Amino acid sequence: MKDKDMVNDVLSMVKSSLLNYERIISETSNPQLRQTIQQIRNSDEDFQYRLYQAAAQKGFYTPAQPASMQDIQQIRSQIMV
Repeated sequence: MKDKDMVNDVLSMVKSSLLNYERIISETSNPQLRQTIQQIRNSDEDFQYRLYQAAAQKGFYTPAQPASMQDIQQIRSQIMV
């Protein structure tokens, strides 16, 4: 397996984990457990961002083009309705 494939697999797995953390946090009523899961999620988000930066630097990952200010304003106005 190539380095690029491994990095993209890890990024995909972390993304999936982050989505699961969101669901678990929203369904957890115990404050200590909730806080612990939030800390794990925050740590995984940091790891994901650092891995993404390394992947982008090596050319393993090419992000989408940045949104235009017009697109951002349009979405913002739709959400703020």
